Amino acid sequence: MKTLEEPARPATPAVAHAPTRPDAGPSGARELLLVMLAGALLAVLITWPLVLHPGHHIAQDLGDPVRTAWQIAWTGHALLHHPTHLWQSNAFYPFSNTLAFSDSLLGYAPAGLVAHGEVAALVRYNLLFLFAYALAFVGAYLLGRELRLKPWAAAVVGVAFAYAPFRSTMNGHLHVISSGGIPLTLFLLLRGYRNGRRGMVFAGWAVAAWQFSLGFTLGLQLAYLLAVLALVALVIWWRRGRPSLPRALITPTVAGLVLCAAVGVFQARPYLKVSDDFSSAQRSIGQVQSYSASPKAFLAATPQNRIWSGATKSIRNSLSSPNESTLFPGLAILALAVAGVTAGAVYSRGLRIGLGVGVLVCAVLSLGLGFLGGRVSYRLLYDYAPGWDGVRTPGRIVTLTSLGLALLAGAGAQRAVEALRSRGRLALAAAAALPVVVLAEGSWTLWKPHVPSAPAAQLGLREPQLHLPMHPSNDRLYQFWSVDGFPKIYNGVSTFDIPSQDKLRRSMRLFPNRHTIQEAEKLGIRTIVLHTDLGKVPLPPPQTIKREPADARRAAAKPVPAGLGVRVRREPGLVIYYLPKAGS
Repeated sequence: MKTLEEPARPATPAVAHAPTRPDAGPSGARELLLVMLAGALLAVLITWPLVLHPGHHIAQDLGDPVRTAWQIAWTGHALLHHPTHLWQSNAFYPFSNTLAFSDSLLGYAPAGLVAHGEVAALVRYNLLFLFAYALAFVGAYLLGRELRLKPWAAAVVGVAFAYAPFRSTMNGHLHVISSGGIPLTLFLLLRGYRNGRRGMVFAGWAVAAWQFSLGFTLGLQLAYLLAVLALVALVIWWRRGRPSLPRALITPTVAGLVLCAAVGVFQARPYLKVSDDFSSAQRSIGQVQSYSASPKAFLAATPQNRIWSGATKSIRNSLSSPNESTLFPGLAILALAVAGVTAGAVYSRGLRIGLGVGVLVCAVLSLGLGFLGGRVSYRLLYDYAPGWDGVRTPGRIVTLTSLGLALLAGAGAQRAVEALRSRGRLALAAAAALPVVVLAEGSWTLWKPHVPSAPAAQLGLREPQLHLPMHPSNDRLYQFWSVDGFPKIYNGVSTFDIPSQDKLRRSMRLFPNRHTIQEAEKLGIRTIVLHTDLGKVPLPPPQTIKREPADARRAAAKPVPAGLGVRVRREPGLVIYYLPKAGS
């Protein structure tokens, strides 16, 4: 009979397939520093050469990114100069709570405190763009490590989440790609509760609050995810006989929940007020339908994907909303995720089942009403779950689908390499290659257009101002140009339709006739700026909405009707119309 002191025999190939128990979580500050450096380098390399010209170019396009650059600049300006009027931005004059006309990105407000002006706004935005990708990698990596993955397998999780093939179509939406707080929250909470570390528990809830502060697009998803995980934890606790809870963790938990609630209430109040003021701010089921997709969306890669764009073009073009519904998960990620579900050597059976079910549920929800009309999926959220009736784009739930697939892919990668352990160098080569393969499949091209500077002649003009031609593409640029001094401007682009704004835009078709001047005067506009050279700027083209006046140069050549008291000043690239004060 063998004794306990008998030395262990060398492992055979059969034993090499047995379950292993890697160390839980990152091993120390050195590993954390290395993964942070890796996340930053990957973000710089994937977006190269954006980092070389951060003050003159912007990531992706001249649409939403330039408006977002204005948003972050405004929040910093408001915190410094009039914090009690944070939600009352300079755009959309004379409406109130205008920062709540889209996701606020308040979590990035501290960055807005540093420097001012157009160049600062661009540098700030581009650095936050890089930060969003770096944090997504780091957060997912740390979560993978906490779930007992080897470092290289956790790297698969990091690149599979941060550089998932679907993500490049969201590059124009900073609030959507800023998802790194989700896995980071889960890592901190899991490690904190597992090891009884009060500071880490509170840090987890604080990161969750920060993610909420970036907007409801992802904040709502995280809130419901945490609620589901809390329910699962409660069931497990009950089935284990309701053991006593660590008293030391109650205080940081309560404090963290209070912080999250405070951030949620602070964010929700202006949005609820906007919803009351504008019926169009409430998402109709028809709007949700227009942004929903059929299951074939999971076969469509984004136009920017270097590998799968061409092969899936026909499927992508058949979708009702190709820019929001390209949900292709990547073949490498999917294959590794399937291996992660079926291989029991890395995650526990319950975790594998939970992740698999979560991926399927979130995948179905991300189709919106495109799967069985949403009757057994998204429609339930829209009708009964608080907050979801304000969501327009179901496809962004794919963020959680992607995180689940990434975690399973990491487990599948680790299992595959462990199966090759007896082959020595082949196992090492596989461990090094798998993160690269996953990253390559999700790699994409990034457009980095030059952002034109505001005409010098428009700086310091009397406010409130109206800039023409009016159109969402133009108005975003006008918002960005207003970061120099933040004058009140009527222009602005929201995530919902503003009927009075549409009416004024249509009336400007005949500018500068008597009616258009009087309409501007009724609004309290003091200065109208007609831009005549924007046709040279690569703005997103008009689609269903017309740009008014359609021909800016022709409008500039028209005389202003006599007797209106309007003074006209012509400068290179623009014509300035000074309107008289009311009653003068």
